[in-house]
Amino acid sequence: MKITKITALALTTTLATGAAFAQDRDGWPESFTVGTASQGGTYFAYGSGWANLVAEELGLTGGGEVTGGPMQNMALVHTGEAQFGMTTMGPAAESLQGTNPIAPGLAMTNACAMFPMYQTPFSVTALSSSGISSIADIPAGARIGFGPAGSTSDTYFPRMMEELGVDFERRNGGWSDLGGQLQDGLLDVIAFAAGVPVPAVSQLEVQTDVNIIEFTEEEQAQIMAAFPVSEFDIAADTYTTLESDARSVSMWNFAIANCDLPASFVYEVVDVVMSDNERMVNIHRAARSTLPENWDKNTVLMWHPGAAQWFTENAGAEIAADMIHGDM
Repeated sequence: MKITKITALALTTTLATGAAFAQDRDGWPESFTVGTASQGGTYFAYGSGWANLVAEELGLTGGGEVTGGPMQNMALVHTGEAQFGMTTMGPAAESLQGTNPIAPGLAMTNACAMFPMYQTPFSVTALSSSGISSIADIPAGARIGFGPAGSTSDTYFPRMMEELGVDFERRNGGWSDLGGQLQDGLLDVIAFAAGVPVPAVSQLEVQTDVNIIEFTEEEQAQIMAAFPVSEFDIAADTYTTLESDARSVSMWNFAIANCDLPASFVYEVVDVVMSDNERMVNIHRAARSTLPENWDKNTVLMWHPGAAQWFTENAGAEIAADMIHGDM
C-alpha cells in the first residue's frame, strides 16, 4: 500500500493520536450498522465484509444491512438510522441538493465522507442466446433490469439508455433476482452499475453463456458529456467471458458516516479499513482502489472530522477546512 511520506515528528504524533483514540471510547455506540444494497451486488459483499472486519478489530457488534443502495443509504446515515453506509458521488450530490427521491426537499447534510471505496463501472449483460452483443442490438421495448429502485444504476442507467436512443421497459429488483429473471427469459438485458466483478454476473457465467456488452467509443463519449462519469475499462481478467478489456464509464463510491459520530470512533474505523489493503482485497477485488491516495476523489461531501484527521496524518491529505464538518 502506498502511503505519502511523513516526517518522524508527524509519525510520532500520529501514533500517539491513534493510541489515544484507541483508549478513548467516550460516546462510541455499542453496535453499528453499515447500509449496503441488495444481495448479489458488490455493495452487499464489500459492505458486509468491512463491517465484519471493523467489528472484529474494534471488539464491537456490527454488520451490513440490505438496503436500496446509495440513495437510501444517504437517508439512513443522515437520520442516524444507520451509523455508516456506502454511496456514489452522483446520488450523494443529489441528496445534498435535496433531490433524493426518498425525501424530496430534504438536504441530507448530516452524512459525511469517511473513506474512498472504488469506482462503479456501468455495464450491460445479456444472454448470448439473445443475440444482443452491442447497445445498438437492444430491441425496441426490451425489458431491462436496472437494479433496486433508487440505486445508482436505477438513477442513472435509464437516463443513459435514453441518451443513447434505446427504447425499453424499466424493471427493478435485487441483482440476484434480476440475474435469475434474465436466465429465465423474463428480462432481455441487465444494466449493472456496481463494483466489478459483480457477484450476480460471475454467478451467471457459471450457469450459462452471457455477453458482457461494452460501449463504443462514440457511446462512451456521448455518456461522459451528459453525465458525471469518467472513462473506465473493465479489465479482461474480471470475468471469464471477457477476452479483452471492455470499454465503460464509472462513478466513484465513498463510505459515509453520520456526521455526529465521535471523531475517535470514525478515526479508528478508517484506520482498520485503510491500514491493510490486502485484507480489504480479500473481501472483494474492487477494494484494490480502496487506497489512501484516493481521498481526493471526494469533491462532493463534507468530511467527517475523524476521517479527515486520519487522511491528513496518514496520507498527506490536504483537506480544506470548509470541507470538514464542524471543528476538528
